[in-house]
Amino acid sequence: MVFLYLISKGCENTEKSLEQLKQEYEKNTVLLEREKRKMQRLKNRQAYLESGSRKQRTHRLITRGAAVESIALQTKELSEAEFYSLMESILNLPQAEHFIRSATENHARISGQEKGGD
Repeated sequence: MVFLYLISKGCENTEKSLEQLKQEYEKNTVLLEREKRKMQRLKNRQAYLESGSRKQRTHRLITRGAAVESIALQTKELSEAEFYSLMESILNLPQAEHFIRSATENHARISGQEKGGD
């Protein structure tokens, strides 16, 4: 009789544990789904931000390319390979390197003044 009582108590504890485990499993499943949705939102946000930077880069490249084309009208007739070759030749000139360096230094100086409040 005591043996049956202990077995029944053991079964109750096992069933209770099983019920607790089921509840814990359901709770963790809900938490997992919540974290999956959170991860997807973060991925979507990252893609959105990266897309924005790509759009800004594309816009910058188009406007700068248009500026070159408006200044040097003859470049419209060049193929892409010819245009790249021309730009490479021009930008490798010592004078071009000097002008580029001066422009970037001037930009850095002005940006530094704006940030520093000078």
